[in-house]
Amino acid sequence: MKKYVAELLGTMFLVLMGCGSAVFAGEQVGFLGISFAFGLTVLAMAYAIGPVSGCHVNPAVTIGVFVNGGISKKDAGMYIIFQFIGAVIGAFILYLIASNFFTTAVASLGQNGYGAASPSKYSLCAGFAAEVVFTALFIMVILGATSPKANGKFAGIAIGLTLVLIHIVCIPITGTSVNPARSFGPALFAGATALKQLWLFIAAPAIGGVLGAYLWKAIDNSGKE
Repeated sequence: MKKYVAELLGTMFLVLMGCGSAVFAGEQVGFLGISFAFGLTVLAMAYAIGPVSGCHVNPAVTIGVFVNGGISKKDAGMYIIFQFIGAVIGAFILYLIASNFFTTAVASLGQNGYGAASPSKYSLCAGFAAEVVFTALFIMVILGATSPKANGKFAGIAIGLTLVLIHIVCIPITGTSVNPARSFGPALFAGATALKQLWLFIAAPAIGGVLGAYLWKAIDNSGKE
């Protein structure tokens, strides 16, 4: 149970800190600052909860690890459930603070979007492609950085910085999801458009998770000398 709770807490903090940077400091730090907020949160959580759960904090990561044979079906299902719960809790805390405890209207909670809801008005097709490809990249780095031949002590740094890189490129397109739970939590409190478009930010990262795992399998030589 401790590893499931760890995933809940890690995902909660990812939504709170990552999306919170956009809500509270977006005008001051810009896309680059928001990118680092997401990446640094994952880096911090990797060392905080990594020894307990592996610090997936992302259903797409759990899917990728499962496809790669690194987690059981039961644990994968429980991880995903607790990640979604953590994301909702994080988004709720963010909403409480942003609304000054229900006294102020909240325009945005860092939700993802495409078309008119995209930061730079990119289309559904562009958003879908970006989310699949960048999630696949993220999964490849995670599986590579945590593989037997890698130096596991530096895995959190590689993974966190990769997430920064992905956000730098992808924020203008969709606001960057690559994480269904991260998208789900804010969408619940952001309104109709975010909920209507949520399917993309669940489906595309899930596909990217599977794709990334199979791409890693294609090049993995950790079992060979």
